[in-house]
Amino acid sequence: MMNNNGAHSLAQLQAGELKGITRLDLCCGLSEFPEAIFDLADSLQVLNLSNNALCRLPDDLHRLTQLRVLFCSENQFTELPACIGQCSQLQVVGFKANQIKHVPAEALPPNLRWLILTDNRIETLPDNLGDCSALQKLMLAGNCLQQLPTSVAQCTQLELIRIAANQLRELPDWLLQLPALAWLAYAGNPLATPHAPLAIREIAWSQLQIQQQLGEGASGVIQQALWQAPQQPPQPVAVKLYKGSITSDGSPLNEMAACIAAGAHPQLIEVQGQIVDHPQASNGLVMQLIPPSFANLAGPPNLESCTRDIYPVATRFSLGTALRLAQGMASVAAHLHACGMSHGDLYGHNILWREDGNCLLGDFGAASFHTDQRPALERIEVRAFGILLGELLERCGAPVAIALTELHERCTQAQVMARPSFAQVSQTLSEVRFD
Repeated sequence: MMNNNGAHSLAQLQAGELKGITRLDLCCGLSEFPEAIFDLADSLQVLNLSNNALCRLPDDLHRLTQLRVLFCSENQFTELPACIGQCSQLQVVGFKANQIKHVPAEALPPNLRWLILTDNRIETLPDNLGDCSALQKLMLAGNCLQQLPTSVAQCTQLELIRIAANQLRELPDWLLQLPALAWLAYAGNPLATPHAPLAIREIAWSQLQIQQQLGEGASGVIQQALWQAPQQPPQPVAVKLYKGSITSDGSPLNEMAACIAAGAHPQLIEVQGQIVDHPQASNGLVMQLIPPSFANLAGPPNLESCTRDIYPVATRFSLGTALRLAQGMASVAAHLHACGMSHGDLYGHNILWREDGNCLLGDFGAASFHTDQRPALERIEVRAFGILLGELLERCGAPVAIALTELHERCTQAQVMARPSFAQVSQTLSEVRFD
């Protein structure tokens, strides 16, 4: 049903070969919305028209009565189409990397859960954004926003917000008091406190022998390499070269600065040095090579779970392993906040772990340096930890210690400043006893 790049073809659609499908992926240089898509109205739930040349959608888009997810990233829209607000079942809307300047009030569907407007030119958002009571995830990095609508204070289900790389001069108090907020990224705004760069070893590109690629994310490419320092034997390392484009979290260069500023901790991947003299002037870091015995604790959220990680069905932890994982993450989070930063993405899918409970926290793409609102910022991240703790406890085969259940409840309670600090969390975890 799909071609070699994982997308459907326009010929398949127009020939009626896709009747009954629930997801349509069309990436074929479209400049007009194909009318044949309406032939799928009875079944189509996910419509992905990203990486085309579209600048408008049909006014009667609501004829797609089952549509729940709409992606139109990497197109040529200058305005968020008002017609999507009439799609009563629509929950996920993604228009990343367009040229959008205007977001009409009419463009917000009533059941919106996840809005992605990353990397556009938006200066203001409509006041009725706060009417989206189901909103859980709001991605606004890389725009020109100077403030957020105060109505968003009504979005009591909002758990994740990305507002990095905008023109915001303050984090409003109402934002930091949102009862469900757990993941916040705001680096690259005028409000962010400049962080003095730490001294770090410079490693010449000529000292690195690049080997196989280990992975690629939105912010950069990670490769295995051999590092031959002067008068030293070669050692295996990981090299991360950062991209220059805005990601959903913010600027990759902010991520690199945060990795350096995080310093040393047993639950952090060690930074060996910063690359200099790259032939394309790329920014990069040389980092500790992680043994293959480590694996990702979870997979990232999907369209259904929205803000919750996906764990393999068979995942189970002994209580001892769960406790060691929790202790490690509480300890590294306390360290980061003592260094003046929030991680911003404290999630299972950003944790590498082994079955003995040893763990490492990675991905600093959403990290932000503290403003003068540090206590509230820490308690927001404590909620993210509390959600993680709950996920670990759900997958324990043995009865869970009451102290851990109570800690989960304290960390995730709605009153932000009533949550414990990470120092208090670590203290509680150190006192847990079980048979």
